[in-house]
Amino acid sequence: MSTKYVDSVSSVESTAHSENYINAKKGLMSWIVTLDHKRIGVMYLGSILFAFMLGGLMALLVRLELIAPGRTIMGPKTYNQVFTLHGAIMVFLFIIPSIPAALGNFMLPILLGAKDVAFPRLNLASYYIYVVGAIFCVASLLMGAADTGWTFYTPYSTTTGTSVVSMTLGAFILGFSSIFTGLNFIATIHKLRAPGMTWGKMPLFCWGMYATSVIQVIATPVLGITLLLLIMEKVLGVGIFDAKLGGDPVLYQHFFWFYSHPAVYIMILPGMAIISEIIPVFSHKTIFGYRAIALSSVAIAIIGFLVWGHHMFTSGQSELAGMIFSFLTFLVAIPSGIKVFNWVATMYKGSISLNTPMLYALAFLFLFTIGGLTGLFLGTLSVDVHLHDTYFVVAHFHYVMMGGTVIAFFGGLHYWWPKITGRMYSESLAKIACALTFIGFNVTFLTQFVLGSRGMPRRYYNYVDQFQPLHAFSTVGSWILGLGFLLMAFYLLASLKTGKKASDNPWGGVTFEWQTPSPPPEHNFNYVPVATHGPYEYKS
Repeated sequence: MSTKYVDSVSSVESTAHSENYINAKKGLMSWIVTLDHKRIGVMYLGSILFAFMLGGLMALLVRLELIAPGRTIMGPKTYNQVFTLHGAIMVFLFIIPSIPAALGNFMLPILLGAKDVAFPRLNLASYYIYVVGAIFCVASLLMGAADTGWTFYTPYSTTTGTSVVSMTLGAFILGFSSIFTGLNFIATIHKLRAPGMTWGKMPLFCWGMYATSVIQVIATPVLGITLLLLIMEKVLGVGIFDAKLGGDPVLYQHFFWFYSHPAVYIMILPGMAIISEIIPVFSHKTIFGYRAIALSSVAIAIIGFLVWGHHMFTSGQSELAGMIFSFLTFLVAIPSGIKVFNWVATMYKGSISLNTPMLYALAFLFLFTIGGLTGLFLGTLSVDVHLHDTYFVVAHFHYVMMGGTVIAFFGGLHYWWPKITGRMYSESLAKIACALTFIGFNVTFLTQFVLGSRGMPRRYYNYVDQFQPLHAFSTVGSWILGLGFLLMAFYLLASLKTGKKASDNPWGGVTFEWQTPSPPPEHNFNYVPVATHGPYEYKS
């Protein structure tokens, strides 16, 4: 039996439509002051991809420096600054806003059958707040970039002479952008769902955005207050975290990780949400365990607030606290495992089409599973003592964040690119870029598990000769990875001019976005969409 969304006014036609959100209004000002969620999503997309380019360049410089012991292209102070910029830009300017602010802004209202988000002006304000925060972060380049690492650990961050204040102030401002976006999405999901779309009929991407938004609204203020306290201590000399002033540096770690571990789920839940959209479409099967996948997103959001202490096993916290945080770390793996099981079960006996979005989804499954399983090592108290602050942690973090979130982001970008732009990209070049990205990523970071298990500390500028072959191998992997991203940029940009015109539904999806023209009209639908059944059922 085939179940799908239906049009309450007329059947959806696949004919070309001349007017869409891109050409409905002309001129630069129409973009600068736009209230259209799709245009705001496109502006976010351009901004975060620019941030990704900057952060990626910093990563390549770090890896090039580490190709051999001693000085290669920069000194130790510059290395610390480049390393910090890489982490801060990638986390605060790219990964956290990437899927919610760009793809989420564009697709969420369409998937819900709405004309726009609940608060269009707040949506535009969130974008400009993001831009202001980004300017503060990048401006630190001109003022002696911060050299503390992206975590800004005290007491070093309150005593160094580098531009910690401008960098942390930028992150503080960016927090408001996240909060506004989260509030907007929560209101939109609650109030603007299409007629007939109950919670049990809502696309899983929307469930993922909902769980992410709840975390953003609750956790982000904690980071904002923490960074504000750090600025106060640095500028006014108030004793909060610096032991010399009567403060407690471990208190900073508690505050920081109370936000930053939920932030891991702010990053990964949207990626999981994209995978939940891609796999049933390219497997031509109904999603297996819809309710379990939906509720596991909420479970991850809730448990994610309770596990921050596993970052602090070596900081001197009590044995009881360590045991509790270790248990909760294993517990949070269960809903993630539920998702992976249901995705694999969806593909079982499916008619799988290996288009580029599906290749990224399969890469996500492989890489995220490695990231998740290696996290169990770090959640084990006795093992973490050896692995803490080594390259094993660096590899685990990148397998979850880049192998998970970034790979899923590019999967979603390829999946919805025809809908966003109205153009198809080169499938052959896209598959080559996906292969280069997958190979380059594993060469770069799988090596670092070995480095970490052998005792190579993370963040070090110099190292003993025995680690050189593995470091060199990892650096070569970063070049392959960079080549994959360059190829991706080439064919996506080329598709805007030379790409074949996309049909309304090039992949055969059954959710609302595939029932509106490519690109969508200004108000998303030329009719009132009605959800009569669930979103993921296909003919066998």
